[in-house]
Order: sequence, then structure tokens, then C-alpha cells
Amino acid sequence: MTTTDLANLVLTDDVEQQNQAFIDAFNSGDGAIFDTLYRDDAISNLSGRPLTGAERRQGIIDLLKTGPKLDSKVVQNYVAGDVSLVIVEFRLDVADEQGGRQIITGTCTDVMRRTGDNRWIMAIDRPLADELPTK
Repeated sequence: MTTTDLANLVLTDDVEQQNQAFIDAFNSGDGAIFDTLYRDDAISNLSGRPLTGAERRQGIIDLLKTGPKLDSKVVQNYVAGDVSLVIVEFRLDVADEQGGRQIITGTCTDVMRRTGDNRWIMAIDRPLADELPTK
């Protein structure tokens, strides 16, 4: 169940609220909405390689069109001024090449930056799978 207003995404100082907003935006299936959580120059390797700018945005849109479902929990959070390091454990349910489903688990290291209006936004998103699915 979505608990986040997807039309007005705001990441507060509460790391659990941040995590829930990411889960809800990701699970919405709308990559354009999810991408609003990122700085324009943010780097993400959700696709398996580091992407930024328009390439990152399109990679996110293409991935979320496939209907993956994310669950994650925060395991560590460190804040130094306007920078936050958030480490989460994730479970991702994604489509496989045969049209079935597969589960990928892992750890994601995220670097967030505080904006001038006291909101947080993603600068670096680096999920690493515990084990990559075999074909």
C-alpha cells in the first residue's frame, strides 16, 4: 500500500520516511516519478552500470515499465552537514527472461544531498546484488 503522495514527493530528515518514499515511488511503476528523487547530475547503477542525466532517467523508466517490486530496510545512516550516507538491504522481485519472476537481494549504498529548501535528494544510488541471477 502506498503511503507517500507520489504527486508531491518530499524526502524529509527522517531516513525511514525517505526509504518509504523510494519504495512507493519505485513500486508505482512510473519511472518519471521515481526519477524526481534524483539530482539532475545523479549517478545510478540500477541498470547494472553507472548512468547519469537523460540516460539514467530513460534507464529508470525502462526498468520500472517491467513491473519490478522493491522492498528495503535501512541498516545504517550517517549525516554530515548536507550529505547523508544511507545503506539499505533490498529485495527486488523482477521479471526474468522467460516471463517468470526472480528475486534479487543485496545492499544499496546511497548518497543524499540536502537542498536549499531543506529537502533531501539522491546524488548516488549504488545497489549491489548479493548474487546475480543465472540464465
